[in-house]
Amino acid sequence: MRHASAYSGRGKLGLIVPPTNTVNEAEWQRLVPEGVTVHTHRMALHTDTASPAGRAALETDLDAAVAMLAAARVDTVAYACTAGSMVTPAASLPDALTARAGVATVTTAAAIIAALTALGVTRLSVATPYADALNAHETHFLEDHGFTVVNLVGLGIGAGGAHEYVRIAETPLEAVAAHARAAFVPGSEALLITCTDFPALPLVEPLEAELGVPVVTSNTATLWAALRRAGIADPVPGAGRLLTEH
Repeated sequence: MRHASAYSGRGKLGLIVPPTNTVNEAEWQRLVPEGVTVHTHRMALHTDTASPAGRAALETDLDAAVAMLAAARVDTVAYACTAGSMVTPAASLPDALTARAGVATVTTAAAIIAALTALGVTRLSVATPYADALNAHETHFLEDHGFTVVNLVGLGIGAGGAHEYVRIAETPLEAVAAHARAAFVPGSEALLITCTDFPALPLVEPLEAELGVPVVTSNTATLWAALRRAGIADPVPGAGRLLTEH
């Protein structure tokens, strides 16, 4: 028993999500092993991670959010925002947060890089809900970390402004599945479905069986990284090869 708690004996995961995100928590709650609990905090969305001022503002808000979760004695904190954590090198943001807060911290972008590396894949097909600007940013981020983006297709949500992002969680599962299939190019070694607010969990195992490659989502990668950082290596059914084999 790590914690003297009726529900969290094995571990507590802290989770930071953007204000409109409603998918990440729902998918994690379906997956966490018995004795592991998830504790969530919302934080403003940061779209500028490249400029010094943007990075400083992001880290200031993250420090405050991590401190709030640290008070709950969590074992790991995950910043679960794909685009908002895509900094290069990927590990620089979670490493800095961990050093300052004294709590093990992971980010979605760094978790994706680590997960794909653990799976031994480099050639990717990618499905996102995003518009062109974020799709270009994600392509460059993945390529900067040694991956080949064979194909990346977005749904265009956000082209009219950040107020559109609430629509991401409202995308029907059948539409996500069709979008993922359309993005996949034969010869790719994995399918990556990004955005922590993009519902995809029930599709992971059927798509793996259909396409014959690992399927990684922002939420499965982040959960995998958070659990492993907390020292929990249980196979997690229902989330694909990443969480059952690695």
